[in-house]
Amino acid sequence: MAATAQAPVADPASVEEQRGGGPPAGAGGAPGEGGRPPVEGAGAPAEGGQEPVCLIVLGMAGSGKTTFVQRLTAHLHSLKAPPYVINLDPAVHEVPFPANIDIRDTVNYKEVMKQYRLGPNGGIVTSLNLFATRFDQVMQFIEKKRQNHRYVLIDTPGQIEVFTWSASGTIITEALASSFPCVVIYVMDTSRSVNPVTFMSNMLYACSILYKTRLPFILAMNKTDIVDHSFAVEWMQDFESFQDALNQETSYVSNLTRSMSLVLDEFYSSLRVVGVSAVTGSGLDELLLQVQDGAAEFDRDYRPEYQRLRTQLMEAQSRKQQEQLERLRRDLGAVDVSGSPDVAMAAGPSDLIMNRGNPPEEEEEEQEDSDTDDIDHNGEAPGGGGGAL
Repeated sequence: MAATAQAPVADPASVEEQRGGGPPAGAGGAPGEGGRPPVEGAGAPAEGGQEPVCLIVLGMAGSGKTTFVQRLTAHLHSLKAPPYVINLDPAVHEVPFPANIDIRDTVNYKEVMKQYRLGPNGGIVTSLNLFATRFDQVMQFIEKKRQNHRYVLIDTPGQIEVFTWSASGTIITEALASSFPCVVIYVMDTSRSVNPVTFMSNMLYACSILYKTRLPFILAMNKTDIVDHSFAVEWMQDFESFQDALNQETSYVSNLTRSMSLVLDEFYSSLRVVGVSAVTGSGLDELLLQVQDGAAEFDRDYRPEYQRLRTQLMEAQSRKQQEQLERLRRDLGAVDVSGSPDVAMAAGPSDLIMNRGNPPEEEEEEQEDSDTDDIDHNGEAPGGGGGAL
């Protein structure tokens, strides 16, 4: 697609210019560029050299995910354990927490909509897809700061389909889970779930995300400052109580909900549920205990599976490269290609794409350590025009 006046992907020089090349303003100083909140100090290192736990915050639009991340970030700062925060919502106007990595610095959401002729939802999904092609650089940044942070918080857009069927959600979750303990936190709006049909709809979304991501799962019932979450816990533990609430509903969907409640009974039995309030901060200590339990479950049950899948993938890639090399040798006949620059052609197209724009290590210059990381945008943009992710 032809490039427009402004590319959907920011130019790296302009991003570095806005960043100023140094760390953002600290607490009590001037706010960061663009009116964004300042990033505080590097924070306390992880205890005992432990790996940071990645918390992927998901939820429906309006459930309070961003406010929840803001409150949890402030709570962790008060515990002298500042998290590494990543914003994956390209359409948000303002981020109320200090983001170390912000997708808006890499992908221009409005330009994506314009160039690809998409609506708001399609623009968000496409922006995540573009960002996912450079998520290996995000992993490098997290790996670099792993000794300085106990938690990695990831705020996601309200378009939950990104993590239910889109490729970018799978790429992001599998990339994180292959290197770090990961826990999914599904934020639910408790005040809107007092209706049993709406409650069941939220549970179906939570169940689909659990089996899609295949990661330890925590259900955070948000907005308990408005409505206490005890009614929802009772509905999950007592089938008769939920049936009594459904008897007040006379619509056809209530009959479907009654049938689905039996199906989800096993899902409820192993579900971690925590009532929290993003406004008052209540329930966050209990949430962190559940996170530690989920991280232990990941090391015990999930990590071996991801290591096995990672080994299989590496073996498959190695076999593919060997097959390409043998095919190249057959095409060249008796010509000896060992030590020849043409051997680089044996690498698959995906390898060339992922390595494109990354200079050799000996050519890289030492950069000033900063709490805010920028994605390398060198190369051609996937959609045409400007730099690449």
